[in-house]
Amino acid sequence: MFRRRQPAEEFAAALYVRTAERARAPELFGSCGIPDTLDGRFDALALHAALMIGRLQRESDGEALAQAYFDAMFRHLDLTLREIGVQDLGVGRRIKIMAEGFHGRALAYREALVSGQPLAAVLRRNAYGGSPPADAEPVIRLEAYVRDEVDRLARTTREDLIK
Repeated sequence: MFRRRQPAEEFAAALYVRTAERARAPELFGSCGIPDTLDGRFDALALHAALMIGRLQRESDGEALAQAYFDAMFRHLDLTLREIGVQDLGVGRRIKIMAEGFHGRALAYREALVSGQPLAAVLRRNAYGGSPPADAEPVIRLEAYVRDEVDRLARTTREDLIK
């Protein structure tokens, strides 16, 4: 509580804010078809956070930086749950469920991106708040968006990630 934040923690917190902003891009909820619901917003955040953690892990201090980022994200989610009125006793349980859901999604995205398996199928299962669109077009647009985002992150220097 009274300890001084480490530079990696400050960087990770700032980076989380930028990631959360990108996860609220109108195109995700419009043309890509992610439902604008609490679950859909979490799925959009989880998608972006998983991509960012994958990018951070390529840094020399990547594991520590990725952990600081994850911690910043879940501190924010904890605070958000409290602000929307979740009772104190229910927050820990919900955070645990969210962390497990995030972990599963992150593994699925990483596997699809690394192995070359169809990303659209993974997105359909994980990025739509449990309600994937009937039409294939939004999923195809989301897949293109994700691949562009992966390329953008790969080209971006560490310092430019928070700009």
